[in-house]
Amino acid sequence: MKIAFLIHNAYGIGGTIRATGNLASALAARHDVEIVSVYRSADAPKLPAGRRVRLTSLIDIRKDAPGSETDNELQQQPSALLPARERDVKAFTRLADLRVAQYLEATDADVVVATRPGLLVHLTRLATDRTFLRIGQEHLIHSGHHPEVRAAQDAAIPLLDAHTTVSEADAATHREMLPEAGTHIAALPNGVSAADVEPSDGTAKLVVAAGRLIPVKRYDLLVDAFAKVVAERPDWRLRIYGRGPERAALRARIDELGLAENIALMGPHSPIETEWAKGSIATVTSDFESFGMTIVEAMHCGVPVVATDCPQGPREIIEDGVDGLLVPPGDADAVAEGLLKLIDDEELRRSMGRAARDSALRYAPARIAERFEEIVRAVRPELLPPQTPAPPAAAPASAPAALRRTAARLVRPLRRKAAEAFGPARTATAAERPAPPAPLKPLRPRASARATPDGGLAVRLPRAGVTGERLTLTARLRGTDGTGEGERIEIPLTRPATGKGPLTAVLDRSGTTLAEGRWDFFAERADDRKRARVAADLVEQARLLTLPLRQEQDGHVTAWVPYVTAAGSLTLRTWRRPAHAELDEIAVGEDSLTVTATVLGTTAPLGPASRIALVSPEDPAHDVEVPLTALPGRRLRCTVPYGLLFARRGTAHDVWRLELRPAPAEPPVPLGRLTGDGVDRKRTDVHPARDLEHPVRGTVAVRPVFDPENDLTLDVSDVTQATM
Repeated sequence: MKIAFLIHNAYGIGGTIRATGNLASALAARHDVEIVSVYRSADAPKLPAGRRVRLTSLIDIRKDAPGSETDNELQQQPSALLPARERDVKAFTRLADLRVAQYLEATDADVVVATRPGLLVHLTRLATDRTFLRIGQEHLIHSGHHPEVRAAQDAAIPLLDAHTTVSEADAATHREMLPEAGTHIAALPNGVSAADVEPSDGTAKLVVAAGRLIPVKRYDLLVDAFAKVVAERPDWRLRIYGRGPERAALRARIDELGLAENIALMGPHSPIETEWAKGSIATVTSDFESFGMTIVEAMHCGVPVVATDCPQGPREIIEDGVDGLLVPPGDADAVAEGLLKLIDDEELRRSMGRAARDSALRYAPARIAERFEEIVRAVRPELLPPQTPAPPAAAPASAPAALRRTAARLVRPLRRKAAEAFGPARTATAAERPAPPAPLKPLRPRASARATPDGGLAVRLPRAGVTGERLTLTARLRGTDGTGEGERIEIPLTRPATGKGPLTAVLDRSGTTLAEGRWDFFAERADDRKRARVAADLVEQARLLTLPLRQEQDGHVTAWVPYVTAAGSLTLRTWRRPAHAELDEIAVGEDSLTVTATVLGTTAPLGPASRIALVSPEDPAHDVEVPLTALPGRRLRCTVPYGLLFARRGTAHDVWRLELRPAPAEPPVPLGRLTGDGVDRKRTDVHPARDLEHPVRGTVAVRPVFDPENDLTLDVSDVTQATM
């Protein structure tokens, strides 16, 4: 059976794209499957489907790509077929009308599936005389669309052979609203693959949420609820992953509540599974969820979910009190109460996490593919005849063949004796000589990596991209040529004992000394002296969240954080310092900054002469020193009045680095945040700015900001220059 999925843009990130890719990949195990993306906006999809799934695009809108049609006159005109909400140039255009019509006219698919209201209308208006099976998909809920879009979709559904919803409740709503449709309407939940990551162990004091930052997701409610959690459990943190128009409002609310140290807006992250596995609890606070893929994703990672009992999806996924908790929608107190219930009961959240993993298997793509086949079979059974029985096992070899093999074994020794008696065998002719070995395939190493329990790094390299016999995994310090001492290391690759499994390597933390910097990984092949940068699919950092900073035998303080670069390559960020002051807390006052830190490494004890210095960006003579308070356990607290910097300002934008000066004769100690999984704290550990009046320069903004080394600075800018 040939199946085609029509999708708006398969090159973005979103629930519909992920769900379509998962279902298409599962169906491709038994059928010929194609994803047809109306638009192509990138060189490669961010959420690729399986390798058996063909991906076709109809309109290339990449700006500089050969064949891009961004300047096509029809691409500048809205669709002539769709309702207003679906026919602007950001959704569907006249060029889309034309290309979809051409595709539907030419396709030899047996089944065509439309995954969006506009495509559903296209399918019913442009393919009226085609014989393929037409299936529409609802990825929201019946009441979730604008009335204009809803009316167009309701008019199209009766012209379909089948229509699917992602929940049983919404299927019932569709049947109720369209009693005369005659279309086969059935629930088809989104398929969600089990995560290829180590599940959460429930020990990190972290709550995770993920999704588009849009009003219906109610992240504002979550922020307010977490303020109540922090009031009772100040050591817990919340991470919100995603992008969207609500980001600025959420940032302002976090700052208003003084929760910058407890709530982080992490931005988008793909794949998201590594981030679910870091949490001990997940949460969904939406006003409505058509399904709730994020719920199932978190459950696959062994994380129980506290979700609002909103229409339609969560109540069909979560069994309240068994594998998660359901709380009333729109109630911040109820959300806080649900979170605190799991925060305060470690055994309960662990048992719920185990149950969640079992429950999530209901949504394995292979099971959802079977339900898709049942829908096809119910409407057009001739497309799915009973499966052909597997061919019988090969019969035992016949007696003559067995005798021939026996004879060959008897003849071989006689041939050897003849060769010994009559001299060496003749030299083979060129035609008879064995062919030279085939050239080695290009190196395309693609790894997954995981932080080990002691903070080291385990790397897994599938053999597909690393052919050859003499292979080495190396890491090179960025900014060097890798030839100097301490600039390059080799990590032995271990082959599987049997079979063709992946190569593995472990970078042992206790036995390896790495200079501070960024280490890039390469696969090197001695056979032909080829080398290639190692790409990465998954890098698991969850174990880093509960590891303290490491102090080596020589007293140095070290930290390692593996990550994937923006270009998709495997890199290890390392820090190695004789001494370091790890920030425990940053508190932004109205006109001052208070920091609390723990001092590690080889440095003098804190005393009356110890100071926190603000290092001038221009002249050491302008450095500002502030007294500190020594606390038990080599800890310190210091309040920095912003006004101290005003007399030393000289430009429109200054950045003052903070450092500890333990004693006059002692070297300075960096003041920063190296624990955990943070590669770039500037993006995630964001603190509010304060606007103050400078006697000469007018209004200036002062904000604590982490620099590229994850050390703390004070960013001081004229308001016209400030980035708020």
